[in-house]
Amino acid sequence: MTAPRIPILDLRAEVDELRTDILRAIEGVLDRTDFIMGEDVTAFESEAAQYLGTQHAVAVNSGTDALVIALRALGIGEGAEVITTPFTFFATAESISMVGATPVFVDIDPDTLNMDVGQIEQALTERTRAVMPVHLYGRPVDMTRVMEVARQHGLKVIEDCAQSFGATWQGQQTGTIGDLGAYSFFPSKNLGAYGDGGLIATDDSDLADTARMLRVHGSRRKYHNETVGYNSRLDTLQAAILRVKLPHIDRFNAHRRAVAARYNEAFAGLQHIVTPELVPGHSFHQYTVRVLGGRRDELQQALAQQGIGTMVYYPIPQDQLPIYRGQYPAYPHSQQAAAEVLSLPMGHMLGESEQAEVIQAVKSFPST
Repeated sequence: MTAPRIPILDLRAEVDELRTDILRAIEGVLDRTDFIMGEDVTAFESEAAQYLGTQHAVAVNSGTDALVIALRALGIGEGAEVITTPFTFFATAESISMVGATPVFVDIDPDTLNMDVGQIEQALTERTRAVMPVHLYGRPVDMTRVMEVARQHGLKVIEDCAQSFGATWQGQQTGTIGDLGAYSFFPSKNLGAYGDGGLIATDDSDLADTARMLRVHGSRRKYHNETVGYNSRLDTLQAAILRVKLPHIDRFNAHRRAVAARYNEAFAGLQHIVTPELVPGHSFHQYTVRVLGGRRDELQQALAQQGIGTMVYYPIPQDQLPIYRGQYPAYPHSQQAAAEVLSLPMGHMLGESEQAEVIQAVKSFPST
């Protein structure tokens, strides 16, 4: 398959811009040979915690492990239920199932594509222990309402921030409002490593201590294993790279918001395209439109023929995946979104000339 002329995300441009600093950081690790839990890991945790405004940041080897370890740290396991959204990547529900708990879905708000917070109370049972909101595409969930419901019913809150590093809700970083926040540093994220990586953020010292224990085989001291844990350490090389990129994250996200604003302005008159709101705090991990009239796939193919990369995030809601199919009621808004969403080229290195080509291609697509 030929690579698109305008990819949905251009990582090469970022590498070129930061190459000198990244190579210097990698060479530092090579010189020290501290490849596992080296000084860059400790430094990155401190710098990430300072950026997020939280007391603790615990680096792990993936966003999925961040969710799993966060759940384990809260003691959520067999017999528990965790309320979340059906419309996101499988790692969300997978992490809940991996600890032996049961994911319980509530449908999405069709305007935000995030979980409909107003439905949480309807999904509560005597087994509900936590809520896991997902800040999808970088748009923050209404965390004020989530926390109100959680406090009223004694629930824990794990924020899935895989797509929202640097996003804020009412001025506060996503991932620092609930009990724990879980982040992914997959290369395509707003803050991406050049391999896998993840982070857990919390203000609770006991939860942070438990997370640190779980990431190294359930031990606080080597060879003194207290429980079954994981081999989930962030590589020092990846931490070194993330340290180079972290000081740029606000600039990166500001550029993404500018890209989104230009898209929204250009598509304002298109009746068959529903654009995302440019709400405060949105970090635009993806710029995702809804294509009405059942023509999403046609538009995607038309753009591909012009060398423009797009993606469908996500074509199958979690409740419809083979592992869960038939176990849940219908979630019509989630199903409709899965049939209509299309993510266009987005990123902190996307140039205005490239974006103009994308805009022209979308506008030239017939509405009927």
